[in-house]
Amino acid sequence: MRFEEYATEWKAGQRDLGAASVRHLESILENHLLPAFGSRRMHSFDHKVVDGFIQAMERDGVGLATQANAYDKLKAILLDALRLGIFDESPIEGVKPPQYDPKRAVIPSVQQLQEIRTAGDDLFLLIADLMSGCGLRNGEAAAVNLKNLVADDVYRVTEQVNQTTRDYAPLKHRKVNDYRDVPLPARVRGTIEWYAEKYGTVDGYLLRHPKDPSKALPYYYLDNQWRKIRRRGEVDIPEGMVMYGLRHFFASNCLSKHIPITDVAEWMGHRSIDITFKIYRHLMPGSIGRAAKLLDAGLVAEG
Repeated sequence: MRFEEYATEWKAGQRDLGAASVRHLESILENHLLPAFGSRRMHSFDHKVVDGFIQAMERDGVGLATQANAYDKLKAILLDALRLGIFDESPIEGVKPPQYDPKRAVIPSVQQLQEIRTAGDDLFLLIADLMSGCGLRNGEAAAVNLKNLVADDVYRVTEQVNQTTRDYAPLKHRKVNDYRDVPLPARVRGTIEWYAEKYGTVDGYLLRHPKDPSKALPYYYLDNQWRKIRRRGEVDIPEGMVMYGLRHFFASNCLSKHIPITDVAEWMGHRSIDITFKIYRHLMPGSIGRAAKLLDAGLVAEG
């Protein structure tokens, strides 16, 4: 079987992917994997072939994020073939994957956050509190629902507003009906309840299209507000900060309070803890020195 045939069958089996994830997969296949491997026989893959593909992307100036995504999709397909017995040995064994290192997150201080969260309208305040207090993504915050207050201090994230379809969709990296529970600080709960009481809800949803309550909140509404806030220049926003910096604040707040990074990764909905570590490793300064002191205290106690 040729790679194109196998990849087509494999893609058909990815039924848990949301619409946006399917489009992303199709883009990677059409622009990178199929041009490189479309006619290649599946049994002919080995680590040299995969290494050559990565080197070719490097020579062609493909961005590191795209390199990493293309490699991840190729890896998933080849490991599926390995599971079915097409290979005797893993064709990715010993391959050094593309080293994608995300830019350092720009995070507001506590004082800056207080100014930013009140710089827009009430809707913006609600979104800002959900992102900075619970670690929600923009689209997840736009789908906030009273039904998801499952405890006084727990919010259940069940869906997001998809930027492409502009409708509710499963969470990123999750199947339909999957969810994740996140901490719900008292201030954020207060903002949710205050907003619901002031503006009402539609089937539990707090945020809807400003001109058509039967539709979800459009993503551009938040983008427009953020641009207006930046243009006015009335609040202190860190250089290089984007709205996603509100979510970064959540991670920073957690890690500064010594909450385990494994918990932070789960609450933020990262597919892998490696992602959390790459983005936020710099927020744990002195962790090795602190560990040495703690270990030394334990050794002294033992002695």
